[in-house]
Amino acid sequence: MVASAQSHDMLQIAAAAADAKGGEDLVALDVSEPLPLVDVFLLVTGRSERNVAAIADEIEDKLLEAGHKRLRREGREESRWILIDFGDLVVHVFHEQERVYYGLERLWKDCPVVPISLPARTVVEE
Repeated sequence: MVASAQSHDMLQIAAAAADAKGGEDLVALDVSEPLPLVDVFLLVTGRSERNVAAIADEIEDKLLEAGHKRLRREGREESRWILIDFGDLVVHVFHEQERVYYGLERLWKDCPVVPISLPARTVVEE
């Protein structure tokens, strides 16, 4: 199996939203082979609990605006690891320490990495 075109579209929306809120170290994994109900995991790191929550909220808002239905969200209270399930795309927004501790990249290392295209940033001269 290979991740669907819709999953790739959702991934690009989510990645742009995460980037806009300062998300770091974005990694997308095609997990469609071992997980038949999910195509892509997006892993994002935030610098603080506030940042993790802001990233997750922005991703959720942008995907909802694009017409995608959220199935569930977990971890918002602590904002150390927020999981947002959009069916074909599952987003994991981690605090730095949780990202290292849980090591999802290590657990899913056999899954192919999906390229992410982020919008170009404009540099403002002072």
